[in-house]
Amino acid sequence: MVKKTIGQDGEQAAVIFLKNKGFRIIKTNYRVAGAEVDIIALTGTILCFIEVKTRKSSDYGLPEAFVHRGKQRKIIRAAKFFSSRKAYQEFLVRFDVISIIRDEKGMAFDHLENAFEE
Repeated sequence: MVKKTIGQDGEQAAVIFLKNKGFRIIKTNYRVAGAEVDIIALTGTILCFIEVKTRKSSDYGLPEAFVHRGKQRKIIRAAKFFSSRKAYQEFLVRFDVISIIRDEKGMAFDHLENAFEE
């Protein structure tokens, strides 16, 4: 399977995973100022900016290990821009990572809340 397809499948599965947990999806693949956020979702009074990492195995490390500081800075920059909108100024902001291992057995999810901070 092509790397891009694995990532896209993981993001689609993460949306379903979050909806099943009661999250309301606001936007997917949000791009601004050279940054991208895979999923923006609401849970209660928290506006979550979520990075999804999908891998075929953990042979080279867990998927969440690939959300390095540079990627985090880009997500934070996009989050600041998005959350400055009047409709979202009242919400708390949180940065999550959904780590997915997709192998022949299926998909295993790990939702890391507050995975990093500003």
